[in-house]
Amino acid sequence: MDTPIKKHVLLAICGGIAAYKSAELVRLLRKKGLDVRVVMTVSAHEFVSPLTFQALSGNPVHLQLLDAEEENAMGHINLARWADVVIIAPATANTIAKCAHGLADDLVTTLFLAATCPLYMAPAMNQSMWNKAITQDNISKLESYGVVFIGPDSGHQACGEVGYGRMAEPADICQRVCEHLTVPMMAQPKISALAGVKVLITAGPTREHIDPVRYITNRSSGKMGYALACAALKAGAEVSLISGPVNLAEPVGVDFIQVETAAQMYEAAMARAADVDIFIAAAAVADYTPSLTENVKIKKICDQTSILLNKTQDILAAVALLTPAPFTVGFAAETHDLETYAQDKLRKKKLDMIAANWVGRAEGGFDSEQNALEVFWQNGRTSLAMASKTVLAEQLINSIATRFNEKKSRS
Repeated sequence: MDTPIKKHVLLAICGGIAAYKSAELVRLLRKKGLDVRVVMTVSAHEFVSPLTFQALSGNPVHLQLLDAEEENAMGHINLARWADVVIIAPATANTIAKCAHGLADDLVTTLFLAATCPLYMAPAMNQSMWNKAITQDNISKLESYGVVFIGPDSGHQACGEVGYGRMAEPADICQRVCEHLTVPMMAQPKISALAGVKVLITAGPTREHIDPVRYITNRSSGKMGYALACAALKAGAEVSLISGPVNLAEPVGVDFIQVETAAQMYEAAMARAADVDIFIAAAAVADYTPSLTENVKIKKICDQTSILLNKTQDILAAVALLTPAPFTVGFAAETHDLETYAQDKLRKKKLDMIAANWVGRAEGGFDSEQNALEVFWQNGRTSLAMASKTVLAEQLINSIATRFNEKKSRS
């Protein structure tokens, strides 16, 4: 049995069919020696009785924003200060939206604003609600404030539909919280999908210099590549990230290599690709570079001018041609005929997988916090619906891990 440590977990339960899973979550947290207190929205106790959570937690369940039985009638403040961690599970689309916009009209949302400890959310909702752009915007906003999302999972839903939106399993939520609180886990940890696997990722744009003050580049923010690095790290991989110039913080725990030009990215990738298991080319590498870079600033004298461009080296194709080659994943950003171009790139460059997305549209793509992907491999494909790039990266890494492990088992 784990050694009791009596750290404080505040579990907030919102109204949804997944509320029944929260009873198992309370049981697992208590089994780890944690002191659990439960708060519920009004709609939550229409799904599961507060008495259930009182019996499982050993503490009264809090339902009202203003509790006259509290000494100072400030129950929400007292609970927020008591907690070492707050978990909202299930977190409905409604509660996520209210928290993202700073609304506090019930006990759960008021606790969210009052809490100074780490905050976790385990979303649960219909797959269409999860995929809605406004929901993903709300999630991205909360992530930027430091909220950690656990799940959701994909599968059959109570409404009969299939997709992402199922609340993560209580055991997974418990494990994440216990890792944060450094509580020893009784069971052996689940083997990560990419445990011990070496992954090399390229991210961001390149800059191809014309003169000391001008360069050719593109709109890539690097967000997808950085999210993939974090997701691969979370899946147990040893991650190296080669990044072009972006305005993003260096991910903690990765081997980080900063480059600027396409030639520098090529050299960095080729120096490492032979020693990795998986190569993911998420960078938007310039296809062409000026044949001549001026040493001084070009003056605006002529009405017209021209710049001769040379094709850059194809990093993705070069890695795929290595013997032996790593499991190679490409990206394709397209404005039209997405599937045709993606399938053609997959075949011609002899890739294992390719992830294609639309650009130049209202949602997703460059500069956006969210995206959607069509993923192709030989004799297979899957669609990843519009989601935050953090969520999308985890989904894509899971798909890559599945294909990689299948290929490895056949070797």
